[in-house]
Amino acid sequence: MSNSRLKYAKYGKDNVRVLKVHKDKQTGVQDVFEFTIQTMLEGDIETSYTKADNSLVVPTDTQKQTIYILAKKHPVSPPEVFAALLAQHFLDKYKHIHVAHVDLEQVSWTRLTIDGQPHPHSFIEGGSEKRSVSVTAAEGKGIEVRSGIKDLLVLKSTGSAFYGYDTSDPYTRLPETRDRILSTAVDCTWTWQPFERLVDVEERAALFNDAFPTARKVTLDFFAKENSPSVQNTMYKMANDILRQVSDVVEVEYTLPNKHYFECDLSWVGGENLRNVGTDAEVYMPQTDPNGLINCIVSRK
Repeated sequence: MSNSRLKYAKYGKDNVRVLKVHKDKQTGVQDVFEFTIQTMLEGDIETSYTKADNSLVVPTDTQKQTIYILAKKHPVSPPEVFAALLAQHFLDKYKHIHVAHVDLEQVSWTRLTIDGQPHPHSFIEGGSEKRSVSVTAAEGKGIEVRSGIKDLLVLKSTGSAFYGYDTSDPYTRLPETRDRILSTAVDCTWTWQPFERLVDVEERAALFNDAFPTARKVTLDFFAKENSPSVQNTMYKMANDILRQVSDVVEVEYTLPNKHYFECDLSWVGGENLRNVGTDAEVYMPQTDPNGLINCIVSRK
């Protein structure tokens, strides 16, 4: 008799890239939507692991092809609705699958302006920033939807401080500062009230597309305007304001890694006054790691 058991299992397809072109035949205007998608399935799949019973396996290639087929048959915007549609499809089609996870990231393509007019079919990539969606559809439990912003790179050259911590700690070398560079790659997610059915998600389509620019604006406004006493306090204020402005959101999470820029010590240069510290600092050394990593989740009471 075996003294072990399969405690948990899921499987799926990762890094499925798909681009859909929406073509308005009347106006000639086209829109592009590019995603990288992951699907993961749970259910009555134990014997596929323990007994090599592949009859229970929905091949990962089938999951990939399902993404392409549903992208052809249905709108993919907003991505929250498409991800929920995809997750619910797996539950409806495969009765032994009881939970379906769909995670996607959307590439930012911005329409070009040519000769002062928006071009009907030409775009420029918006950099590293991505719109993210995470959906879990569970049999008998409804659909959970999380939306987000990922890899939004920001930097402010002043207007950030960090002081008031215990500098007497013998392990602390970091000097207090009232002015520093603040840079981060914003990872912000917001969780919606649970949905009972796919149709409930579809009915909120406009809210999803409204919430994304709202959360983005809140993030950038607080980042730029506030004289930040700490990353912790600033991210808490951001999360609170998203909850204030988007009533159907129940929880907001921020993860902000510090992207450090240290003053370059030029005091060693002889015969020249090259003071490059404090308010005289102009030359900095970017450092990728190690780095601070700050996280918080703010929910409604």
